[in-house]
Amino acid sequence: MRGIDDFQGLWRIERVIEDRLGGQRGAFEGEASLAPAGDHWLWSETGQLRLGAGAPVTASRRYLWRAEPAGRIAVFFEDGRPFHSFDPAGRPEARHWCEPDDYQVAYDFSDWPDWRATWQVRGPRKDYRMQSLHRRTCARGRRGLLAPSGCALTPRDIWTLLRGKTPYPQQCPNIPRG
Repeated sequence: MRGIDDFQGLWRIERVIEDRLGGQRGAFEGEASLAPAGDHWLWSETGQLRLGAGAPVTASRRYLWRAEPAGRIAVFFEDGRPFHSFDPAGRPEARHWCEPDDYQVAYDFSDWPDWRATWQVRGPRKDYRMQSLHRRTCARGRRGLLAPSGCALTPRDIWTLLRGKTPYPQQCPNIPRG
C-alpha cells in the first residue's frame, strides 16, 4: 500500500494546461520536492510557465501534506486552509469547491513511480484542464539519497541535491532533459 513517505524526494514535473475559455494552451516545466516539515510534509514546486505565445515566467507553489487515517493524504494550502484529500491506494479522486469555482482532480498512479494529476476547473470565468506528469528524480531512503532505478549519482550530484538543486545526471536514462 502506497503511503505519504513514498512521495518523499525530488520530482520532475511536466504540466500541460488547456484553457478552453481563453482558447490557449500553457505549459509548465519544473521541479518539486516533498520533505518532512514538523507535523506535516512540505510539497514545493518551482519552474517555468508559458501561457500561449507569451514569454515564460517563473512560477512556484507550496502545499502542506499530512498523513490521515486509513492511508489517505490530506493536502492543505500553505497557510493551513484545507484543499483536498485523496487515497493513493484506492480511488484517488478529490474535489475542492472555492465559490464560485469547482476544482476536480483525478490522480493516476498506475505507472508508479511516474504519476499524474489531472485537474478539471470550471466556474463563471474559468474552464481549463491541467494535467501534470511527475517523474521521480531522487528519493530519500533510510541510508540517504536514492536514485531512480538504473541511475548512478556521483558525489558531486549528491552535493548539488543537498544544496537544494537537482543535477539531472546524464547517466539517468529515465530523467527527461529540455
